[in-house]
Amino acid sequence: MAHFAKLDNNNIVKQVVVVSNEVATNEQSGIDFLNNLYGNKFIWKQTSYNATIRKNFAGIGYTYDQTRDAFIAPKPFNSWILNETTCRWEAPVAYPTDGQVYTWNEQNQTWDLVE
Repeated sequence: MAHFAKLDNNNIVKQVVVVSNEVATNEQSGIDFLNNLYGNKFIWKQTSYNATIRKNFAGIGYTYDQTRDAFIAPKPFNSWILNETTCRWEAPVAYPTDGQVYTWNEQNQTWDLVE
């Protein structure tokens, strides 16, 4: 199954729909199908679960960045930095690798142990 993100005029994902691979043999055929179904009033971009298209699977509220040709999630915290390779947000401090569960503390810019 092929997945397509419906974008608003600000390139924000408003909906993700599934189109049969028999219909969407390529991105343009999927877009043509959706334009016939919904009218030519929306912008459509293909996305994929395995991130082979546009770096990340599109979700509602994500932004499509034309320059990077990528879907980018909303920024979770002001301090986080966009990884230009993956187009994913990363904390300024690496997540601990000790097998414990942590949550980000934006005020202190630390990972706090969840007890």
